[in-house]
Amino acid sequence: MAGTSGLRLQFRSVLITGLALMLWIQALHAQSSNGLTPNYYDKSCPEALSIIKSGIDAAVKQEARIAASLLRLHFHDCFVKGCDASVLLDDTANFTGEKTANPNKNSVRGFGVVDKIKRALEKKCPGVVSCADLLAVAARDSVVISGGPAWDVPLGRRDSRSASKSGANYNIPAPTSTHQTLETKFKLKGLHSLDLVVLSGGHTIGLSRCTSFKARLYNNSGSAKPDPTLDTTYLKQLRIECPQNGTDDNQTVPLDPVTPFKFDVNYYKNIVASKGLLNSDEILYSTNGSKTAAYVKFYTTHTQAFFKQFAISMIKMGNLSPLTGSQGEIRKNCRKMN
Repeated sequence: MAGTSGLRLQFRSVLITGLALMLWIQALHAQSSNGLTPNYYDKSCPEALSIIKSGIDAAVKQEARIAASLLRLHFHDCFVKGCDASVLLDDTANFTGEKTANPNKNSVRGFGVVDKIKRALEKKCPGVVSCADLLAVAARDSVVISGGPAWDVPLGRRDSRSASKSGANYNIPAPTSTHQTLETKFKLKGLHSLDLVVLSGGHTIGLSRCTSFKARLYNNSGSAKPDPTLDTTYLKQLRIECPQNGTDDNQTVPLDPVTPFKFDVNYYKNIVASKGLLNSDEILYSTNGSKTAAYVKFYTTHTQAFFKQFAISMIKMGNLSPLTGSQGEIRKNCRKMN
């Protein structure tokens, strides 16, 4: 029996490695076909990447949580109209941006850090580095400084002159999403089940508000009972942090209670132990017969495989519908169009 189990694990490992290789090839193809390249600023602004890294280093030193916030900001940008910095645009009397969409309102953060880095870039290389590229590099640097993998970020995106609040409401997966909804929303972006599991692994760092998971603690799916997939000890801890009659649903709790600011595989170990904080995390494993459950289990003991695939999936996500050439613009201020 032990031998059979070992063979199954080896077979699963081979399958996941093979799929990872296929996705890597797809990411390279997308990168070459859309004109993005890691050395885009080598001549026009050779200090661009170091300026962004210095900004991220300073921000994370001041607040460890900001690394997860900047990673999430890139995700929320790419999943709406593509990676075009539309998420950064402020509302005005004549323009509605994405910041007040349900997934973003009182939730996405890090705009001040982006502003500060953008000012430094504009001082060094006026009108050269896009806000969209800034977000992509900031996400990578935030992962690296948290102990995660590094990768070469394809660059050359331009900034949009539009935004879509309705697109943000519809396209960004909610923490209460069903397994089918998650699969569908990722598939619509050309992302596979493996991408879903790996990009969800970004929840290995950061915090979540009580409002995002409180129903699981007291009234799961309208049952007036807690989510049965939650570990009972963990449930008690969460109820202390987020009381049923508490008035502050913006109180925050670590997504990974073990190593909340370290990029590692404890996210997957927590899920397997029934300690996934969000419903959208736990169902990746608790959905019987799903591909995602096998991937989650695999990554509990394969840190380097997770790191490698995370880099591949981030490049793939970062390639979503970029504006290039004469499309869009290079904003001087990320919060508003030129």
